[in-house]
Amino acid sequence: MKTRTRRDFLKVSAAGALGAIVVSQTSCKSGAKPAPVAAADPKSFGIGLQLYTIRDAMGTDVPGSLKKVSDAGYKYLELAGYADGKFYNMVPAEFKKLVNDLGMEILSSHTQVEAQGITLENAKKMSDDHALLGVKYCVQPWVVPEARKTVASYQKMVEDWNKVGEIMKGNGIMFGYHNHNFEFDNVEGKVPYFDIFLAGLDKDLVTMELDLFWTSKAGQNPVELIRKYPGRFQLFHMKDMYTNEAPFFDTANVKDFAPVGEGVINFKDILAVKDIAGMKYMIVEQDQSRDGDPFGDINKSIKNLTGKILV
Repeated sequence: MKTRTRRDFLKVSAAGALGAIVVSQTSCKSGAKPAPVAAADPKSFGIGLQLYTIRDAMGTDVPGSLKKVSDAGYKYLELAGYADGKFYNMVPAEFKKLVNDLGMEILSSHTQVEAQGITLENAKKMSDDHALLGVKYCVQPWVVPEARKTVASYQKMVEDWNKVGEIMKGNGIMFGYHNHNFEFDNVEGKVPYFDIFLAGLDKDLVTMELDLFWTSKAGQNPVELIRKYPGRFQLFHMKDMYTNEAPFFDTANVKDFAPVGEGVINFKDILAVKDIAGMKYMIVEQDQSRDGDPFGDINKSIKNLTGKILV
C-alpha cells in the first residue's frame, strides 16, 4: 500500500481499570452454574490510537475512518492532521464534536514544529488552536535530516522547545517529543537523546513520548532507559516489530512494523515499569501495514492489548 512519509504527511491513559466482573449470587450456591462473564468494554482500558496509522483512510473519509476506530474500542485519539488552524480540514469545534459523538476523546496531536525557523508566534497560534480541542499534549514528532548533523543544532532545538513548552503550558497543554532511532546515534561525540534532550529539556514543560519500536531498533532497552530517567515519559507509543536486529539509526526503508502483540517486544516487562516512567497514556501506532490492512492491524493491536497484555 502506497503511503506518504511522516514528514510529507505532516506538512499538509494509562490502561484503565478493567470492567468489574459481576457474578450472580446464584453462582455461589452449590451446584449452580457460574453466570457468564461479560467481556470488558475495550474503551475501559483507555487506549489511544495515533491516526497516522490510518492516514490514507483519513485523507478520504474522516467520519467513516473514525467510526471504525471507535468500533474497534479505542478511547483516545492522537492526531496527525493539523494545518492552517484546522484538523483534518475541519475547524476545531466541528472536529471535536465528531470525535466526541463517537464516544472518543482527543488526547494529543503531532505537530510540525521544526528545529529551524520556529517562532514564538507560530507556537502561540498552534497552542491556541489545540486548546480549542481540549488536548492534553502537543508533540513534536520529527526532526528534519539537515537539523541532525551538529550538537549546536540539537541544542537549539532544546532552547526552542523549552520556550514552546512555556507557551503550551499557558493553555494547559504539555509539549512533548516523539523519538525515532536517529536521536540515539553519535553526533560529535554525544548521543542527542541522552546528552542533549533529556539533559536540557525542562521536565516540567516537555515530556518524552517513548516510541518502543524505534527505541528498540536503536539498540536501547526501554526498561533500562525508563529506570535511568524516571518520570520523563508520560506517553508510550505501543508499537511492535517482527524481528530483532542489530542497532541502526536510519528510518529509510524500514518495514518491520507489527501490530502490538504480534511481534517480539515484551510489553508486559515495559508496562511493569510504567509508574516509574510516569506514563499516563498508551497510544498504538503502526507506521506501515505489512498486509496492507491498517484497520485489521489496529484491531489486532487492541485485541492483544485488552486480551493478553493488559490482563
